[in-house]
Amino acid sequence: MFFELGLALAALHFGVPLGYYAVAKRWLRKDWGIKEDGGYRPKISVIIPTYNEAEHIAQRLENVAQSYPRDKLEVVVVDGASTDGTAEIAEKWAEKAGVDVKVVREERREGKAKSLNRALGLATGEVVVIADADALWAPDALRRAVAKLADPSVGAVSCVKRPIGGPGIEEGYRGFYNALRVAESKAWSTPIFHGELAAFKREALEAVGGFPTDIGADDSHTATLIALRGLRAIVADDVLCVETVPEEGYHAWRIRRAQHLIQHFAKAVPLLRKAPRPFRAVLAAEAYLHLVNPWMFAGAVAALTVSAAAGSWPALAALALGVALLAYKPYKTWATAQAYLMAAAVKNLRTKELVWEKQKKNTKQ
Repeated sequence: MFFELGLALAALHFGVPLGYYAVAKRWLRKDWGIKEDGGYRPKISVIIPTYNEAEHIAQRLENVAQSYPRDKLEVVVVDGASTDGTAEIAEKWAEKAGVDVKVVREERREGKAKSLNRALGLATGEVVVIADADALWAPDALRRAVAKLADPSVGAVSCVKRPIGGPGIEEGYRGFYNALRVAESKAWSTPIFHGELAAFKREALEAVGGFPTDIGADDSHTATLIALRGLRAIVADDVLCVETVPEEGYHAWRIRRAQHLIQHFAKAVPLLRKAPRPFRAVLAAEAYLHLVNPWMFAGAVAALTVSAAAGSWPALAALALGVALLAYKPYKTWATAQAYLMAAAVKNLRTKELVWEKQKKNTKQ
């Protein structure tokens, strides 16, 4: 009985995502269905939330400034009570940059979303862009994102990510991850955005009330709310950003990111019935993959372990095969991601981790 249960759960765990990926590969072949305008140059407000970013805030500001005409660019640095002089460095950079820069100093850390909403109140651009302080953009990333926002059907645009630093497993994970985000976007919209570059039409952002402060993944949830209102939220394959992976605390970083996505999908599930039809299937699939599917993996392992302990050689062989497959990088990457999601779900019972310890990263690579 336990052996059959284990096999059934394993079949569900691997079969559903494999089937979804097969569908996604077909979506990848679709046209975008978007009318881009490479000459579209609205005023842009780039919001950079910071906390102890003295090592690379100047580099980040230079990176942002190179991406767009400076007379159409506004930067709002909202500093969450840094103790390393981040705000002072940003102010000094602004004095000679020829860019409109506002530096907001917060007295205490209250979470990224609250900082973003505070900065949003000062931003004046027609397009509002979130930019993580420890990321970097390709020189044409912002212009390419804005060109897509010229289409009236598009409300938000984010980037694909190339990781630098950290363990090699991150690079393999990102290749699969980016392909899914682009495929979902071509289908209609994706419910997962990236804080390295997330560009929103201001009117669409204000229509959903700004950024949610009760959960993490503020970028993804905001994009999802915009999609639920009938505008597309897309990750574009020609908008490239560099994601800096922590040198220390990698596992804590992965678990925190998983926590925030779980919070996002748990809050989005009750809204499924409101989703436009092309988006409903994508949102339902991703919610299942983040909230339910990892536990199918755990259930399969538990059932096979009980069966093996009772003397089932087929169950023991299945477990041994699972362990042996860890030598195969795609399988190891997948299994590790399931472990992070389960650890994150458990941790969410204790804390949402909306304010977190900073991990050491190196953007100078």
